[in-house]
Amino acid sequence: MAKRLTLLFALSCVFITQPLYVSAAEPVGSAYLDGGQSRAALILLHGRGKYPTWLVVDPLRKVVHDRLGFHTLSLQMPNEDKDASEYAEDFPRAYTTIEAGIRFLREEKGVTRVFLMGHSMGARMASAFMARHPDAPIEGLIVAGCRNNGGAPLSCSDSLGQVDVSVLDIWGGASEHDRQSAQERSALASVFYSQVEIDDADHRFDDHEDEFTAAVIRWITDQGD
Repeated sequence: MAKRLTLLFALSCVFITQPLYVSAAEPVGSAYLDGGQSRAALILLHGRGKYPTWLVVDPLRKVVHDRLGFHTLSLQMPNEDKDASEYAEDFPRAYTTIEAGIRFLREEKGVTRVFLMGHSMGARMASAFMARHPDAPIEGLIVAGCRNNGGAPLSCSDSLGQVDVSVLDIWGGASEHDRQSAQERSALASVFYSQVEIDDADHRFDDHEDEFTAAVIRWITDQGD
């Protein structure tokens, strides 16, 4: 009897101490396009109050998947119907969502190169995430229509000045607010920080989606392998 109990105890210890694999699930509410054997991916963050297949992020995720063969993962970000100034409290939750997206792509899809893109409030969240997570496995950051008002963590100017990866800062020239914000960040321009204006485009790049997506494709391609 004593030997049987000793054996059962030993087996239970082995069972308890063996690590159990838990899959990194696709984040809830996200829109994912499978890149097959590709080792590259683009994570996209939509704007305030929107969703993963909304304007700006939806055409971009499809074009990057179709032309570059990337995995693309458009995340459902905090999207409460409230003023932009009230979103600061949601940034920690946004960071957790981005981290979950990175884990899914790296652990479940074998991705080794991850680019992060955000539009409007998503751009603020993406830039703040990179500023506060400098060791995150992100190869490059794309911010579209990123604005500077609101202080930390809402200010793209404050966050982007702390980002150490390559950055594409892109905006529509017909949006006075976006153009002014970009001009305020012009001192950041370098071989690692590119600014691109899409002439006559508004904040959502309406009727200029082709020019917007082409500019992003060029920049990603220029980052090399």
